[in-house]
Amino acid sequence: MTPTEFQALTRVSRETIERLKCYAALICQWQTRINLVGQATLVDLWHRHFWDSAQLLQILPENSRVIVDIGSGAGFPGLVLAILRGGDVHLVESNIRKGIFLHEAARITGTSVTIHNARAESLAPLSADVVTARAVAPLEKLLPLAAPFLSHPNAVAFFLKGRKIKEELAAVRKLWRMAVTQRPSLSDPAGIILCVKEIRHV
Repeated sequence: MTPTEFQALTRVSRETIERLKCYAALICQWQTRINLVGQATLVDLWHRHFWDSAQLLQILPENSRVIVDIGSGAGFPGLVLAILRGGDVHLVESNIRKGIFLHEAARITGTSVTIHNARAESLAPLSADVVTARAVAPLEKLLPLAAPFLSHPNAVAFFLKGRKIKEELAAVRKLWRMAVTQRPSLSDPAGIILCVKEIRHV
C-alpha cells in the first residue's frame, strides 16, 4: 500500500498524509536501534500498521473522545488514531525506549497525546470511552488491564486479534462475563477486531 492508496481509503487530508509520512520515516530511522515493528513489515508499513490501525475509525462510537491505547509500542493503533481524528488519546507503554520514541513521534507529527511510560496496571484508572490494544497479550492477561478503564456503561474495547481468538475466548469464559462481537479485519484476512463491552470479573 502506498500513501496515496491509504489516503484514498481513509479520505484524510494531504496535510495528514504528510504527518504520517514523517511518522513512517521516523519508524524506519529508529528501527535500527529499537525493535519497533517486525523487521519484515517495514516494507509495507502503510498496510500492515497504518491501515490496520486506521480501520478502527469506521467503528469508533461517534461521540467517543477519551481513548486509552494499552501497550502502544510504536504507536499502533493509538497514535495513528490521534493523528487521524484527535481527541483525548492516552498511550500506555512500559518500555522506556519506546516511550521516548512515542514522545518524538508525537512531536514531529504535531499530535497532542498523553504518554504514560508505565505499566497499565500501575496507572490510576481513568474513565475511557474506548480502550484499544494490538498485539499486546492474550485475552486472559488483557482483560484485567482493560477493565478498570471501562467504567461507564457505554465504554467499549477494540482488540485487534489473530487466528487464536477462539482459544483465547474459551480460556477466559470461566472468569469473565462480557458482551462480545467480532468483525473481520480489513487489513488481514486472518485477523479479527474483537469488540468487547460490559466486562466484569466473575
